[in-house]
Amino acid sequence: MRAALVGVDFGQGDFAASIEELNLLARSAGAEPVTTVTGKRSSPDAAYFVGSGKADEIGHAVQDHALEIVIFNHALSPAQQRNLEKRLNVRVLDRTSLILDIFAQRAQSHEGKLQVELAQLQHLSTRLIRGWTHLERQKGGIGLRGPGETQLETDRRLIGERVKALRARLAKLRKQHETQRRARGRNQTFSVSLVGYTNAGKSTLFNTMTKAGVYVANQLFATLDTTSRRIYMGEEAGNVVVSDTVGFVRELPHQLVAAFRATLEETIHADLLLHVVDSASPVRMEQVEQVNEVLREIGADHIPQILVWNKIDAAGLDPTVERDEHDKISRVFISAHTGAGLDLLRAAITETAQAHRAANGGSSNAQPGEAISTFTDV
Repeated sequence: MRAALVGVDFGQGDFAASIEELNLLARSAGAEPVTTVTGKRSSPDAAYFVGSGKADEIGHAVQDHALEIVIFNHALSPAQQRNLEKRLNVRVLDRTSLILDIFAQRAQSHEGKLQVELAQLQHLSTRLIRGWTHLERQKGGIGLRGPGETQLETDRRLIGERVKALRARLAKLRKQHETQRRARGRNQTFSVSLVGYTNAGKSTLFNTMTKAGVYVANQLFATLDTTSRRIYMGEEAGNVVVSDTVGFVRELPHQLVAAFRATLEETIHADLLLHVVDSASPVRMEQVEQVNEVLREIGADHIPQILVWNKIDAAGLDPTVERDEHDKISRVFISAHTGAGLDLLRAAITETAQAHRAANGGSSNAQPGEAISTFTDV
């Protein structure tokens, strides 16, 4: 599907990196970005977000390149989206809808599909509008006298009922997860969650650690469903549960964070977060802050965190470990692809697990034979 990408620079953050990310998001959704239209504004235009002049420029690009869709790098209001579609005569997608579409394509598990549907319905409910002929109030006719119910009201009611049912099913799944976590707690199993910006290499690292065979691709949001595996870390640390989670991205829609709460519960209840960073990315520090912002939003910012500086082979860095002023490990430099530095990461997890158990007065009763896999170097 041939697409035009639209971005407005409001003077905040790295605009070029944001546009490049939109390009990756569009390609991940299956679109073919043909042209990019950019502009600068101090604030969004109420009617078209970009202003009428820029809207005309986008319209000319649509006609010149025979485009089928226009994708905005921003969240559009329902009115802005409707006005743009009328003016451009093509489908207009905002950043939130684009990410939702990618999530809908990628969700594999039953729980993931439920969460995507919930997020989509919540987003759709804000875009139900009046003005279509089939939404007019029913009039007259035998059995149809009285106030009746408009199609709009019917749609809203049906969506509301479906949202209620989805929330109930997700709440049930959340209780099941909580039961599993309590069982792990009784067994004093140390839990580790991999978090990080999308495409930072979390799933590659997860596969290297657990031999799990999780889907890996050089695309945004290749992983949506949380996958957990138990690995044996030696007598010093015993069994450790490692979870791979959905990647974060700048301006992650709030309804997605809310809808994926059940998936992100693994992150909230972890004993240690391995924050995987693409060390070769020029905007890596901005990405680190974006991830930390989402962690704050879901209440996981209090969990101990080790920054895993991944892809050191692409960044030209050496494997090493850095410690903070309290002599705690703060950063580990590795390459999940080549295996460089994985011994340092294993030692860091072991050290943190031992400190955690010492602080909680416990010791691991796990045996090697109980583990699903063993964390070894590539």
